[in-house]
Amino acid sequence: MNESLKAMADAATAAIAYRDAVAGAAHTPVADYATIRAAFAAPTPEEGGDPQEIIAELIERASPGIRAQTGPRFFGWVIGNSHPTGVAADWLASAWGQNAANTLAAPSASAIEDIAAGWLLDLLGLPGDASVGFVTGATVANFVCLAAARSAVLEKVGWDVEADGLFGAPPITVLIGADAHATVYSGLKYLGLGAKRVQTVESDSLGRILPDAFQRALNDATGPVIAIAQAGQINTGVCDPFAEIAPMARAAGAWLHVDGAFGLWAQAAPDRAPLTAGVELADSWATDGHKWLQTPYDSGFAIVRDSAAHARAMAISASYLPPAEGAERDPSTFVPELSRRARGFATWAMIRQLGRAGIADMVEHHCRIAAHMAQRLDAETGITLVAPVSLNQFMVRFGDGADADRLTLATIKRVQDDAIAFLGGAQWRGDWVMRCSVSSVATTMAAADTSVDAIIAAWRWVEQEMTCPVT
Repeated sequence: MNESLKAMADAATAAIAYRDAVAGAAHTPVADYATIRAAFAAPTPEEGGDPQEIIAELIERASPGIRAQTGPRFFGWVIGNSHPTGVAADWLASAWGQNAANTLAAPSASAIEDIAAGWLLDLLGLPGDASVGFVTGATVANFVCLAAARSAVLEKVGWDVEADGLFGAPPITVLIGADAHATVYSGLKYLGLGAKRVQTVESDSLGRILPDAFQRALNDATGPVIAIAQAGQINTGVCDPFAEIAPMARAAGAWLHVDGAFGLWAQAAPDRAPLTAGVELADSWATDGHKWLQTPYDSGFAIVRDSAAHARAMAISASYLPPAEGAERDPSTFVPELSRRARGFATWAMIRQLGRAGIADMVEHHCRIAAHMAQRLDAETGITLVAPVSLNQFMVRFGDGADADRLTLATIKRVQDDAIAFLGGAQWRGDWVMRCSVSSVATTMAAADTSVDAIIAAWRWVEQEMTCPVT
């Protein structure tokens, strides 16, 4: 075995040891950015080095700054566990070095991606003939879906945006809920549709689009229309009323896109599917694999009902690229990259690992954990649950009155400093909250209770230090 292959083996051994240890760690303190940067700061290397020494150096210096995102008590954002089965498949994707550009270059990567795409549509209850682009995550998935939407609505009015661009094109009206996620605005910005040119549709107290307001916005719109809804509001977890607004969009000739980064997976859990009722009536959907499917990062899915519009917006052609033959699905037709990793391997492996029943049980389990944690915290004096738990998200505030923001931020910092659990902050309706996302397959009810205990202890410390008068 040459030195480079020995370095691969060393990396695998260290990775397995890390994952084994992080699952049972009582505390997971992390060095800050400045400390890690200082550890790596050095002049540009003039000569090459020994592969095993390089990997050993990377492990030694980086390990103190690795956040325990795969641990059982990470609730900071809606991210999954990077399940070991998916990681193993992803390692193979890297080792095999497959550029999943076309069926000739990568037969296995292309075929497995096609199979996994069909499984995804089945699990999510979406049209079986929809096209699926395997992208980096929901941010790019939203971008790809909105590119297909732009192509389709302009084609209906006789404009070829792929050939002629947006100069002189009929203006597109974009309708978006008042509590949409920031990544949707990024997609609009990338596409030249403008992050500020949107028409905001009023939402309710939990962040759901109000159907009457949506209908009024459609009535007032002129020309091509793209409407954007969401499955899973990032703070409350609620889903827009798709069964009501999708027929409205269809009747108005508008394209309805759904940002379903995590909430779309409610479709895979029969007990939670009523929350997303009617979502299958939309025209496109964006979701993540590295959230509730637990794949490693660099995994998202752009799903489009009109596969022709999807292909128009994304396909890359050149004389040196082999065309797909017959019914073959060319994987690069539905994504913005020509050179990319073979993302289908990890997706296929995780669906095989969990199966339909396992995915449904996991989603339901996480929702029960979220409700349990929220109930326990809300029962404590000085801690307030901000909104009912709908899915796997909830928010709490600490203290009351004018000091609540200060006390909430201080409690978040204390929890992070204690490093028993990780949670973060957000602003909701102008107030600071602690936000909790339950989405890791590693999280158990026992881990949740340990985390709640740590949050309560942090709050009691803050309450004692910051609210008691000095004597």
